Amino acid sequence: MGIGASLFLIAVGAILKWAVDAQVSGIDLQTVGTIMMIVGVVGLVVTMVIWGTRRRTDVVHQSGVGGSRTTYVEPNDVPRP
Repeated sequence: MGIGASLFLIAVGAILKWAVDAQVSGIDLQTVGTIMMIVGVVGLVVTMVIWGTRRRTDVVHQSGVGGSRTTYVEPNDVPRP
């Protein structure tokens, strides 16, 4: 689940929880809204944790006398000549 889907679930859940007064037989809309908000918050936290721990690699193209060379550099590494 992405950030957009998580925010959508939180927003729809909040609307069902606090803004809808309709009664549906067999379903409590306030409970459904609470569940949707909880799922949205959990999805948002999981997405942020996955994005925060993801490793990134930079591609460095260098051209020299012997031709060009491609080096893959981790964010905290210093490129070697």
